[in-house]
Amino acid sequence: MKHRFPTCYVLVAALAFAALPCVQAAEYTQVNETASTISFTYKQFSSQVYGTFGKFEATLDFDTAKPSAAHAALTIQLDSIDAGSSDANSELKKPAWFDTATYPVATFVSTGVKVLGNNRYSITGKLTLRGITHVVEVPVLLKSVNAIGIFDGQLTLKRSDFKIGEGEWADGVVSDKINIRFRMVAPQR
Repeated sequence: MKHRFPTCYVLVAALAFAALPCVQAAEYTQVNETASTISFTYKQFSSQVYGTFGKFEATLDFDTAKPSAAHAALTIQLDSIDAGSSDANSELKKPAWFDTATYPVATFVSTGVKVLGNNRYSITGKLTLRGITHVVEVPVLLKSVNAIGIFDGQLTLKRSDFKIGEGEWADGVVSDKINIRFRMVAPQR
């Protein structure tokens, strides 16, 4: 009977260990830009407006075993904006808004990553729009599906911080807060 009691503990411990989920490190180094999206919402005359950017380039070096060493960069072609109508798209390219003739791209370059737990991260970086740079923190959720990493993130910007929509547009017809959402898709390396 002495040997049976410890053997039961060993068996229970082995079964419990086998039932634990297997967490493996994964590396993501190439963004599939065709499967990825960048969208935004804002309010105009109390109605919500949805838009997207169709052209961007992204680089990624993200290892879940060493997230603090991760690096990400994004360059958005601002003239690829689609705010739902050709009139809106034309207006947003003008000097009062994005001024795409002078500032054709917006960029984000990461400077640090903090692990929040449960596949959540906070990515800090420098966002540059219209020649103005601000440090932003972007909460990101990483989902892995069939060896594909899906990085979902969202942040809220104030257009006034980047002098977007000045002049007659500064009166509040368009909300100052712009909600940015992105989904970057990257195959596991």
